Amino acid sequence: MTVIDTVSFRGATASASTLVHLAGNIDIFTTAQLRQRLLNALSRSSSLLILDLSRVTFCSAGGLGVLLGVQSRARARGITLALTGMPPFMARLLRVTGLDRRFPIVA
Repeated sequence: MTVIDTVSFRGATASASTLVHLAGNIDIFTTAQLRQRLLNALSRSSSLLILDLSRVTFCSAGGLGVLLGVQSRARARGITLALTGMPPFMARLLRVTGLDRRFPIVA
């Protein structure tokens, strides 16, 4: 798993959206690094954290756990964690596990 880049957007208001581009496998070897990088991105966001998954090639149960954990921390701070660029396998994984109802999906 690689975090390609993190981009913060500021509009006319003080709220900020942060877009994080992910690539590669999210598995036992990468979840700790992913968790830390997403928590860092979360600390720079004030309203919306968007994860672009378009270049993710695999996601294990541990990867789903990281997403859920970061979402929980985001909610505690009043921040929405949303997903975009969903590869078909990831959409199917979220649907099968029922997590498709937990994460907002943005175009």
